[in-house]
Amino acid sequence: MTAADHSTQPAADDTSPEDPDLDPDANDPDVQAANEELSSGRNQRLAADRSRARELFVQLAELPEDDPRRARLRDELVELHLPLVEYLARRFRNRGEQFDDLVQVANLGLIKSVDGYDPARGAAFTSYAIPMIVGELKRHFRDKGWDVRVPRRLQELRLEISKVSGDLAQDLGRSPTVADLATRLGVSEEEVIEGLDCGQAYRALSLDAPAGDGTDVGAAGLGDLLGAEDPDMANVENREALRPLLAKLPEREQKIIAMRFHGNLTQSQIAAELGISQMHVSRLLAGALKSMRDQLTREG
Repeated sequence: MTAADHSTQPAADDTSPEDPDLDPDANDPDVQAANEELSSGRNQRLAADRSRARELFVQLAELPEDDPRRARLRDELVELHLPLVEYLARRFRNRGEQFDDLVQVANLGLIKSVDGYDPARGAAFTSYAIPMIVGELKRHFRDKGWDVRVPRRLQELRLEISKVSGDLAQDLGRSPTVADLATRLGVSEEEVIEGLDCGQAYRALSLDAPAGDGTDVGAAGLGDLLGAEDPDMANVENREALRPLLAKLPEREQKIIAMRFHGNLTQSQIAAELGISQMHVSRLLAGALKSMRDQLTREG
């Protein structure tokens, strides 16, 4: 990504302004909109006294690093461009972040711009500051705005996928496939899938959030729609293991077990049904259960 002329100067900290997220080029829509607003003069609050700003920057550049007047000039320059900070922060509203937090982030970008600007290059301060401030705001969303932290590599890949998807759709006359995206970006299909999936991590929904469009006050929450463990699933393996063992038992023992555990009859009721004593039923039942238990133990 091509940076503006002044954007190659080192920033105040260890973050390089050549980072594309911190220093968007002149084609960035947010940078273009701010520059257009300034040049048109429609927004007088943005039209800071450029001659006054240039005078202050010249004075600041002429002072030694240890001169106490530098702090006053720096503060005045920052205050002079606060309307620009608020305007740029306002362009990023309604994206899940508090406006006051965005203003603070934009102020950080402004301070870096004031510290890094070189008036000797002849360009207007705003042509240097706007990309820096916009970049700082976008880096904030990149690094702090995700509900689930994902590697920066995947975040950048997701942005690249978004950029090329429109061009590919136009060239191909259809929506690009994963293979199309992988070929254009020079990455594997697995990486493209990872990049697409990571977009789901930007915002997480609460399990207490109502399902549907949220208009139904009595609607169930998302958590109510999640599946739970079926207690009968734990018995599936046991039933399948017992099925062939039951088939090996004599017919009378099979019938007694069915009446006892499926029909929930007592031993006395079973005895009356079969015309035998309750004690005989008890012996037959105990013997059948022991036989199956022994076979399960041996096979296990």
